[in-house]
Formats: sequence, C-alpha cells, structure tokens
Amino acid sequence: MKISVEKWCARAAWGQQSPIRNIYLPQNFDEPQTVSRWSLLFLMSSSAPVFSISTSSAVKPHRKTTNSVVITSKLSLPSPSSSPFTGRRTIRSINHAPTTTTTFKPRRSTVVMEWQDCTVKMEIDVPISTAYNCYLDREAIPRWMPFISSVKVLEDKPELSRWSLKYKAFGRDLEFSWLARNMQPIPNQKIHWRSLEGLPNRGAVRFFPKGPSSCLVELTVSYEVPQLLSPVASLLQPFLQNLLGRGLEMFANFAKTYQTDSV
Repeated sequence: MKISVEKWCARAAWGQQSPIRNIYLPQNFDEPQTVSRWSLLFLMSSSAPVFSISTSSAVKPHRKTTNSVVITSKLSLPSPSSSPFTGRRTIRSINHAPTTTTTFKPRRSTVVMEWQDCTVKMEIDVPISTAYNCYLDREAIPRWMPFISSVKVLEDKPELSRWSLKYKAFGRDLEFSWLARNMQPIPNQKIHWRSLEGLPNRGAVRFFPKGPSSCLVELTVSYEVPQLLSPVASLLQPFLQNLLGRGLEMFANFAKTYQTDSV
C-alpha cells in the first residue's frame, strides 16, 4: 500500500488503523511549507504501522543542511521483521530547530492592606436612652472625641455624613477624611456605620443597661492602616485605643450635660 504523506496524516487524524507499507514524499518535502510540523507529530504518534518512508520515484529529495527536516536520514521506523500490528515504534533521532520554553510566573502584589480593630468600653452614669441619643447626634461627636475635627450630616441624605480627622502624632500632622453611611440602628442597643469613600473604616457602638440610671457603652472601630502610617502600624493600634478610651471618658461627661440640656 503506497500513499502520500499528506493522505497518511489525514488518515491518522481520523483513526485509520490499517498497516501502511510505504509512504512516498514529494520532491520538495525538505521545504518547511510542504508538510508542517504537526504532520510529523502524527507520523510519530499514530497507531497505524508504517513499514518504510521513501521519496517519490520520479525525483529524489534534495538533502539540505538547513534546519528543515530530512526524514529519510534521521527518522528510523521499525523493520518488517518486527510485529507490525503491535503499534510499537522507536524514534532514534530527529533533527529540528531548537525550541525555547518560557515560563510565566504571576506577579505577587507588594501592597498589603492591613486592617486593625480597637475596642473600648466604659460604664456611664446616665440612662441608656440618654447615652444612645447622645451618640446618635453625630455632629456633636467632635465636642468629645479628641481626633475628630468635624462631622457634617448631608441634608438630602441624613444617613450619610462627612467626617474629618486632624491630629498630631508620630511627628506628623495627620489629616484624613471620609464619607460614612449610618446603617439601620437598633434603638437603645446599637449604632453602626461604614465608610463609602476616603479613609476605609467601619465601627459600632453598643449599649447595655446596668440600672435605671447607668449603662455600659462599648465602642469598636475597625480601620485600614493608611500607607503613610504603615512604618508605625504596630504602634498605631495601642495609640488609637488610648484615644478612644479618652474619648469615652469625655463622652461620659458630655452625656450628663446632654441629659441636662434635654430636660
């Protein structure tokens, strides 16, 4: 049985299993465009036994010393003495152009977003409803929280408010701002918020009754460490926790005044 290499590759692609006695190559087989590299892969991987490969009887192939593949001199196929139906073949050598393998490794981001949490609590000698209403007055927070310089509630969207922070610490004049949304509160139990833009932060303040005229206030603030303060990140948490504690002490005194003004 004698077929061209192009037909043989096509038959191999469709799973042709019958043995092939001879494959003849066209006279310009040594040109790369005649038979592509994938055709040779079919030649080496097909399960159809091949006894020999030869060039067309009309014209002998040119033997060039370029990187083009010369099958007759470099590709060895099994002899007819071996069992042609086992599908076994051995390839001794094949001359081909050198290939280069490039491995792409994903880049790892060097920016690490670190979040810290601070929680402080204090018992306050005012009724729980008074403490709740006092903390609900966001524009009054700069009067008792040391590092908050201003809070402005948006008139058209009262659940939103703009916050400004100004404080001198770590040898710097720190200034940050953010837009916060107050989430649905639970009266006399919980007030919580999260930032929408600016300095990333979120937090909650919870109220626990202790008696008819006292309550426990627990404040939790979570924030992303600003890149400016990343060198002192380990010092930032205890520093802010101390500020929040001082703020609750001032809140306790402010709430008593707030109660008197309300009456």
